[in-house]
Amino acid sequence: MDKTINLTLKVWRQAGPKAKGKFETYKINNVSTDSSFLEMMDVLNEQLVSERKEPVAFDHDCREGICGMCSMYINGHPHGPDGEITTCQLHMRNFSDGQTITIEPWRSAAFPVIKDLMVDRSAYDKIIQAGGYVNVNTGGVPDGNAIPISKIDADEAMDAASCIGCGACAAACKNGSAMLFVAAKVSQLALLPQGRVEAAARAKAMVAKMDELGFGNCTNTGACEAECPKNVSISHIARMNREFIVAKLKD
Repeated sequence: MDKTINLTLKVWRQAGPKAKGKFETYKINNVSTDSSFLEMMDVLNEQLVSERKEPVAFDHDCREGICGMCSMYINGHPHGPDGEITTCQLHMRNFSDGQTITIEPWRSAAFPVIKDLMVDRSAYDKIIQAGGYVNVNTGGVPDGNAIPISKIDADEAMDAASCIGCGACAAACKNGSAMLFVAAKVSQLALLPQGRVEAAARAKAMVAKMDELGFGNCTNTGACEAECPKNVSISHIARMNREFIVAKLKD
């Protein structure tokens, strides 16, 4: 038989970007410890609808730890208290009976609240559009072994590419910095020969767009790495800084 728990939820409610938000408290009973956090939120919304109250708006998509949409700040941690997972992978067995759970949206100037727990993360899309791509000739698909790449570089590039752009790094940073996200996207291309052609322009363009969008500066506290659900290393920030400095020296 499933174990169930009773919880008190303090949920941030905000009608829109310009509205004043506040915490509202809800009681939810008989929550299965085998359910995920988002499933618990679904149950809460069903309860609110049955009470003729407005359900809580929150973001989600794949519910498989891939898309990065489930951006919730739970008891002081992006994606919750468990490590290296997204909110949709967080299970209610991590909480105890009678516990109070505080749920907030990402807190970053560059991620304005849309409604309740939903934030606008399109700033990350704009950074990618500024330089997170390569230009290649279209045509037939080249053989996978046509360009030799060392396994060390390939593995490190793949580690950087594991970033899902969820925004936990910026939400965790006291300065609201997007350096880990930008560094991962710069690093995954900087390590590969296909990315070297536009390396200088990429580093400058993406850093400039990051600054333009209002993200803060990195002060190397490591909170971003600690809260990243994909365990992206801050060593990529060092590589991005080198790429940026070399690009500026070339100018």
